[in-house]
Amino acid sequence: MNKLLTLFLIFMLPFTVLASEGLQLQKADIDLTNNASLERGAKHFVTYCLGCHSAKHIRYLRIAIDFDLKEDKVLKEIAPLGANIYDKMTSAMNAHDAEKWFGIMPPDLSLIARSRGEDWIYSYLKGFYTDKSKPLGVNNTVFPDVGMPNVLWQLQGEQTPIYKNVDGREVIEKLSIKEAGQLSEKEFDVMINDLTNFLVYVGEPVKLERERMGKYVLFFIFMIFILSYLLKKEYWKDLH
Repeated sequence: MNKLLTLFLIFMLPFTVLASEGLQLQKADIDLTNNASLERGAKHFVTYCLGCHSAKHIRYLRIAIDFDLKEDKVLKEIAPLGANIYDKMTSAMNAHDAEKWFGIMPPDLSLIARSRGEDWIYSYLKGFYTDKSKPLGVNNTVFPDVGMPNVLWQLQGEQTPIYKNVDGREVIEKLSIKEAGQLSEKEFDVMINDLTNFLVYVGEPVKLERERMGKYVLFFIFMIFILSYLLKKEYWKDLH
C-alpha cells in the first residue's frame, strides 16, 4: 500500500507544485527534425540517465535509422559498452538494488514526455537547488521533496533559491548559481534542451511520419467528400 501511495505522489504532485512555488515552467525548444540535437540528447541520456532509468520502448537500431546514423557509430558513441544494436535502452540497475538504495525502482522514461510534457522535463532538469534539510542535499522547484539526486550538478553548478513573500508565505522567486559548474549557463541550457528533445522523440518516434502521412489522409478525405457531394447532386437531379 505504501508503494502504491509513493507512486501516486510521484506521478501526481508535479502537476500542482508550480503554483505553490510561484514559478512558471520554462519553455523547451523542441525540434524533432534536428538530428544533431537528438543525437546529442541520446548520448546525454545514456551517460547521465541510463544508469537508473530505462527507455525500453526504443531500440538502438531505431535510433540509427531515425537519426540517419551508421549502426557502428551508434554502438560506439551512444550505446553503453557491450550493447547490441537490437537491444532496448534498458538500465543495468535491477529492481532489488533499486529498492534497497531508493526504496522504489526508478520509472521507465519512455513515455515521460507524453505524460508530463516537454516544458515540465526541461524545467525539472534545470530546477535542482541545494537544500541541506533533504536526505540527498537537494530539492527541486518543479518537484518538491524529490527523491532523485542531481546527477548534473557538476555540469550546472550549485544553485541556491532566492525567496519572495507572497501572501505572508515565502516562495521561491528564482534560482541563482552559487558555484559555477563545468558548463556555462547557455551551454547547460543547450544540453538540457537536447536531452528533452530526445525524450520527446522517444515518447513518439513516428510523430514526424504520422504528421506527414496525416496531410495525405486529410487530402484523401477532402477529395472523397467532393466526389461524394457531386455524386449526390447528380443522383438527386435524376430523381427530381
